[in-house]
Amino acid sequence: MAFVVEMNGQTAKGTYAFLDATNSARVAALGNTVLSVYDSDIQLGIFNPSLINSDMHNGLALSYVNYYADINYMTAQYGRAFEKLGTFVATVQFHSYGEFKYADEQGLVGGTFSPSDYNIMIGWGRQLTPHWSIGANVKFAGIQYDTFRAFALAADVAGHYRTDNGWMFTAAARNIGYELYSNFEGDRDDLPFHLSAGVSKRLEHVPFLFSVTYDNIQKWDLSYDDPLDLDGNYDPITGTTQSKSDAAKFADNLMRHLVIGGEIYIGKNLVLRASYNYGMRQNLQTPTKRGLCGFAYGVGINIWKFSINYSRSEMHIYGSPNYITISTNLDRFAKKSK
Repeated sequence: MAFVVEMNGQTAKGTYAFLDATNSARVAALGNTVLSVYDSDIQLGIFNPSLINSDMHNGLALSYVNYYADINYMTAQYGRAFEKLGTFVATVQFHSYGEFKYADEQGLVGGTFSPSDYNIMIGWGRQLTPHWSIGANVKFAGIQYDTFRAFALAADVAGHYRTDNGWMFTAAARNIGYELYSNFEGDRDDLPFHLSAGVSKRLEHVPFLFSVTYDNIQKWDLSYDDPLDLDGNYDPITGTTQSKSDAAKFADNLMRHLVIGGEIYIGKNLVLRASYNYGMRQNLQTPTKRGLCGFAYGVGINIWKFSINYSRSEMHIYGSPNYITISTNLDRFAKKSK
């Protein structure tokens, strides 16, 4: 008996959307997008390669994301610094979508397959001056859904500037590339290109760091006509729809680009994090209960030679992905304690 696979889950330009998926617990807690925070966290380079620096030498990080249903993300990273060349970070990402069943046109089921996505990435960062840093990622991304396969080559480029009084500014262009091969029907898919910019600062007299990111610079209007009418613009009595004023439309579009987050430092070994993503809230909230959709929060703990970060991103009232990252630096184990 022959079985066929119906592959209707991908939409135009959506095949490589997994390249924008957040694997880092810290990034998830701070809003799921590019950051401007410059420190030794090796996972920040996935979204912003200009943050890759020599403090990541011999750094090692492992991440796991328990997403919806049977979807799971896994990431492994290692960093190495070279005096004249800069710092390199190797990253392997694997996304598993659980087990699917084959079915023919009559609905008869037989056998299973496990679709997956993967991304192999080499990141590079270099400090040009005490204030300026640049970086780039090169990615080989692929998908494998039973006999259907596709591969793409992509790159990220970014720059970062730090002032003497602690302000940090960054800009990044992500997923610049081209699909190399695909045996899916139709035209080759585009990659999810993004332009982003951000600013952050750790306050001088308060143990707090704030971060603001302006995402999707390449497209101003991120709104859409919502058939659920969550804002109550439709009048069922008159049958008319009340349109927003130009000022309200401008404010709504502006907020859809902004992601606001922060970290509170409690001593040397504990960090609390939270963020608000207005665009995510508008896109994913439900008509009956909006809950905390669009908010994310997490905690970071330093235990012995390891840093452990955990977070949750409130994407829907019926469940939230769990992110966990464990990182260390191998040099910590080489040094003898006094």
